[in-house]
Amino acid sequence: MNVNQKQVHELIIIGSGPAGYTAAIYAARGNLAPLVLAGPEPGGQLITTTTIENFPGFPEGIAGPQLMENMRKQAESFGAQVTFEIVTKVDFSGEIKKIYANEKEYWARAIIIATGARSRTLGLPREKELWAKGIHTCATCDGFFYKDKTVAVVGGGDSAMEESNFLTHFADKVYIIYRKGVFKASDIMRERAKNNPKIEIIWDTVVTAYEGKDKLTGLQLKNVKTNDTRKLPIDAIFFAIGHIPNTELFKGVIDLDAKTGYINAHNDIITTIDGIFAAGDCVDYTYRQAITAAGYGCQAAIAAERWLAGGENSTS
Repeated sequence: MNVNQKQVHELIIIGSGPAGYTAAIYAARGNLAPLVLAGPEPGGQLITTTTIENFPGFPEGIAGPQLMENMRKQAESFGAQVTFEIVTKVDFSGEIKKIYANEKEYWARAIIIATGARSRTLGLPREKELWAKGIHTCATCDGFFYKDKTVAVVGGGDSAMEESNFLTHFADKVYIIYRKGVFKASDIMRERAKNNPKIEIIWDTVVTAYEGKDKLTGLQLKNVKTNDTRKLPIDAIFFAIGHIPNTELFKGVIDLDAKTGYINAHNDIITTIDGIFAAGDCVDYTYRQAITAAGYGCQAAIAAERWLAGGENSTS
């Protein structure tokens, strides 16, 4: 089949979180009629967030699924086409980029990758059941709901220290649970956590089970050196053990960071292949917020529009 026999889209967006849908809104308003391949989890990580209170424009907060539905409808109102298909393979080797999804083949001149990332979790039983009911991955997003409560953070890196200190603005007590006896965090972050009177560190310990019926009420812990076990009553647990970018599909196709798997991109959105752009948590390993992902989506759409008009990967 040649190009003339098959529809070539100006732009295809892979992914449907804040980055993907924002890119679709901007691209659709730019008359690019983008096709959004929404993937297995339309809306990304926000579909598991009950209430978002730090996204501008919603003084009373908004449910994550509702925000994503609003973004999708907004994109569609301007002419974006959203299809809930899972991309299984890509070929970016030619001038026309090829994407394979559900035994279908799509062609496009430009691509925006907005596949997001997923938080590392402990993978214990009942984790999904208690998700957003005391089990969380973002203190910035959900710490506010635990005013005057007792919470725990799992992890020993800079992110765990930062999350723990942040949570002390709300919680009465914050436990840091770490499987080793020395944090891997930087000295300054380590000291801030150790010197915070609201923080108590539980060394050489892992979480073995969750407690609670309709919501999390506690943890079962095990000391990895002594094998002693105990129960820890808490209202919430936050994971700070890293994120996994959803970029496995692009390994060997575009330039990824060898250690982390995040997409390497100039100006955070321009990949090493002409016409291929990245947006959101698949490229952002620093902030990982809904609003920053949306900002990346805006930038990627504008960059793609300019590239399509002039043929250069440039945001100038």
